Amino acid sequence: MTKRVHIIVRGRVQGVNFRWATQVQARDAGLAGWVRNNPDRSVEIVAEGEESAVTRFTTWCRKGPPAARVTAIEVRDDPPTGAFLDFDVRYD
Repeated sequence: MTKRVHIIVRGRVQGVNFRWATQVQARDAGLAGWVRNNPDRSVEIVAEGEESAVTRFTTWCRKGPPAARVTAIEVRDDPPTGAFLDFDVRYD
């Protein structure tokens, strides 16, 4: 079963390779979507793939890479769209 989540991660998550590590984790899990920094210093993620992979990925996002200090995470389930072919870092 395919699942899609929209995640906002807060804390010390910019300037600690969070986006790059997120991309690696997502690709390793076979997920598609994107990650980007937001102006409010949070990191925003959209990920879609097999439900079990999305669940493991969401768990990883609660901690992030070693230099990150996640203080809050918001996870919203969205309907899967199949719109993504890969997992990319966005700079918009």
